[in-house]
Amino acid sequence: MNEVKLDNKAFDSIVEEYGKAIFNAAFRIVNDYEDAMDITQNTFIKVYERLDRYDPSHDIFSWLYKIAVNEAITVARRKSRTVELGDETCVQFRNPETEYMQNETSAHLQRALMELSLDYRTVLILRHFHGLSYEAIGGILGIPEKTVKSRLFTGRTLLRNSLLAMGYTP
Repeated sequence: MNEVKLDNKAFDSIVEEYGKAIFNAAFRIVNDYEDAMDITQNTFIKVYERLDRYDPSHDIFSWLYKIAVNEAITVARRKSRTVELGDETCVQFRNPETEYMQNETSAHLQRALMELSLDYRTVLILRHFHGLSYEAIGGILGIPEKTVKSRLFTGRTLLRNSLLAMGYTP
């Protein structure tokens, strides 16, 4: 494998470019701001430490996501607790009018997502919130594309049923 050299400025640009996406993926999985911040920080520490293992012929985005998602799954499994839904259901910067209009929908969606098992929740988040391909999701999670598709189908069905049970009709 080629040796990858990265100066502080280049590493800072990677953190700047991907930090928010990594944080949002982690937050959606663990639904806890502090845990998501820790996961994001740990992800970039591991990236820096393992830079010599990175193969430049592969997409850096997928590599970062694989590390971040694995970190988030580890935290979620370690805690394995029901998470109370707080006021902050979606970490994005919006104007107050947009925030108000989307708050109820986001609250229902986040609550329903947190009711799903970690396997279903993770593939739904990576596909629908981060727009990753089946192939990329499979690579990140270390599962075949067929399993990704199956989990997405089942996860969508469970998510829909959960939303309907809450009385929310999209």
